[in-house]
Amino acid sequence: MSFDDDAYGALTDHADDARWAYGTGFADPLAGVPTAVPDGIDRADLATYCLMLGDDALIMSHRLQQWVTRAPELEDELALANIGLDLLGQARLLLTRAGEVENAGRDEDALAYLRDPTAFRNVRLAERADEDFAHLVARLLVFSCWRLPLLDRLAASRDPVLAAIGAKGVKEVTYHREYAAQWVVRLGDGTDLSHQRMRAAIDAILPLAAELFEPHEAEVRLAAAGVAVDPSVLRGEFDAAMAQVLEAATIETSEKTTDATARRPDGEAQGGQAQGGPAYDTGSGRSGRDGVHGPELTEILAEMQELARALPGGVW
Repeated sequence: MSFDDDAYGALTDHADDARWAYGTGFADPLAGVPTAVPDGIDRADLATYCLMLGDDALIMSHRLQQWVTRAPELEDELALANIGLDLLGQARLLLTRAGEVENAGRDEDALAYLRDPTAFRNVRLAERADEDFAHLVARLLVFSCWRLPLLDRLAASRDPVLAAIGAKGVKEVTYHREYAAQWVVRLGDGTDLSHQRMRAAIDAILPLAAELFEPHEAEVRLAAAGVAVDPSVLRGEFDAAMAQVLEAATIETSEKTTDATARRPDGEAQGGQAQGGPAYDTGSGRSGRDGVHGPELTEILAEMQELARALPGGVW
């Protein structure tokens, strides 16, 4: 190496420089994928659906990155950071697709940083704060056990962009589910204290799962057209995966918790509040897909959108 060489040049002077995270050398996962909207597909429905799946990934990713520097081990900080980056990548692709389809001049940044909470379409599970690490891995397990079969079916979508995103996401979320499952088993089948905390986390998170399987009207129309996935068909696979993990973790869920997963997360009725979760405006019977969220999403967006709103039009 000559004295003229520098570290950056040494790192990037390779034919396979896609290894290096310096903003260059990355392959476009959608390169060569047709972007035209299939015939007979309502563009508004397709844009809404992309926002739903993109917002799920974006908000879940933000929650995961909050655990960097707080995880039990350095390896877990790296794992959670990588899982968060996987979901952020999915969010970028989906929000970009939403912007293209709606044709209103909004790109991924505008959709991520310039929408108010009521315009977000994520499920409430994604925005929930984690009381401890057990709650984090329980929530990641539920999210991944639901999202994995969804992406697997999405790979057969009539929309080529959604199909490509689904195929790519399956590989990523398979790891997410495995990581979460390993920790749930490790804590559940560990000490008395770790078992108690893991069971408490599962009992708090499972009631929020009901919303994941309630189809939005846009999902129903797009599923009938072969574009989207009706989430109600995912229930059996979700239940089987969760049962396998919880059995290995020696966790028996309470009857109340099991029953709650068959209802809306606001089904604890009088309080309009999910077990262990924030209060929601449930009078209309609407969900996160309809833009009904708790104060936690407002807090997330205040943090995530601060710079973009403070410097309108800024680029970096």
